[in-house]
Amino acid sequence: MLEVVMAVALVTMLAVTIGAVVAARTGRGKAHLEHGSLSVTGVSPLPAMSGEHYVTITGTVTGPSVTGKVVYRRFAWDAAHWPAPGDQLAIVYPPHNPDNWHADHPGLRPYLGS
Repeated sequence: MLEVVMAVALVTMLAVTIGAVVAARTGRGKAHLEHGSLSVTGVSPLPAMSGEHYVTITGTVTGPSVTGKVVYRRFAWDAAHWPAPGDQLAIVYPPHNPDNWHADHPGLRPYLGS
């Protein structure tokens, strides 16, 4: 009886693995990102020193599936390109979660926090 249970478990794991590989290769299972803009309404103070510093940006996201969603996020940012209230940033975000937006800006540095 144990052999039958183990065989069923192995076949199930194999089917799940094959499904994940096929989904990854065809692009299914990945969230499609929407392009939008972020109107910056608040920014951490500009540091006195140059180089990379953490910045918290608050703003309003506008895009195909979102209108006027207030969001904020923390990034590592180059002080030479510090954002300011009133800036418009080009962003991408998952349609179901605009809070998980990402900007394309020369000051932005890779940061794994949120």
